[in-house]
Amino acid sequence: MKTTNDFYVYVYIDPRNLREFYYGKGRGDRRFAHLSDASDSDKAKTIQAIYVEGLEPIIRVVAVGLSEEEALLVEKTLIWKLGTTLTNVATGHFADKFRPHNTLHKSLHGFDFANGVFYVNVGEGEHRNWDDCRKYGFVAAGQSWEKWGSKLYSLNPGDVVVAYLKDAGYVGIGIVAESACPVDDFKVQGRGISTLSLVQPQMHTTTPNDPKEGEHLVRVKWLSSCARSDAKWTSKSGLFTTPMVVANLERQIDTLDFLEREFGVSFQEILSKGVKALSRRKVA
Repeated sequence: MKTTNDFYVYVYIDPRNLREFYYGKGRGDRRFAHLSDASDSDKAKTIQAIYVEGLEPIIRVVAVGLSEEEALLVEKTLIWKLGTTLTNVATGHFADKFRPHNTLHKSLHGFDFANGVFYVNVGEGEHRNWDDCRKYGFVAAGQSWEKWGSKLYSLNPGDVVVAYLKDAGYVGIGIVAESACPVDDFKVQGRGISTLSLVQPQMHTTTPNDPKEGEHLVRVKWLSSCARSDAKWTSKSGLFTTPMVVANLERQIDTLDFLEREFGVSFQEILSKGVKALSRRKVA
């Protein structure tokens, strides 16, 4: 990344209607390079249409004296603001820092709320079972600290978790009540995991020499959940899934809409209430 402050951001304006149709960044004579573009891009076609009318594009510099990184951010801001009215093809740098287009009518996690909505893979096996997670209020991962267990520590109180069960579908939506902890530190009404009646009693098994390699649990207040036989899923619909333990659903708009319909919840409402939403529990 260049560190000199000789970059600028420029705009191409259609003289027929005075509308901006392209933003770019560069230095020197870069802003004039598009005038000879003979490709079939929307930008080139617009320029050619302007020439046909005996006119030329209006080219204006909108910001000067920038580092390359600053120029990239200004360029992306302008591209985001005008959205689909531009002929820019690339989404530009810093794309993941901007909210999706056409979402200003609603509040979004990650932008308007401190907490977010996260996919959590239940990962059933010899050390965990969804029935236990649902009954006692938690999600779990472990047996390898680096690969699995440590991932749960990215969840914070107030975050919304969406539980996914492999080969079944989505089985629960809840709100994180407490941050992750080792299995031996997790209590249910004052009782340790080893004293509970579990479908998978091996959950509390840990490696004596390294307790971190055992299970780690996050306390969850389920707002809506279901048995595995009633898991929510539609095949070949593009719904989000991953073998990862935790994944941010921030940009999975179609999946979020599906989950709201199927579980009868509003992520916006849950997030706006934050931890106060823990007062209610609904089990389908």
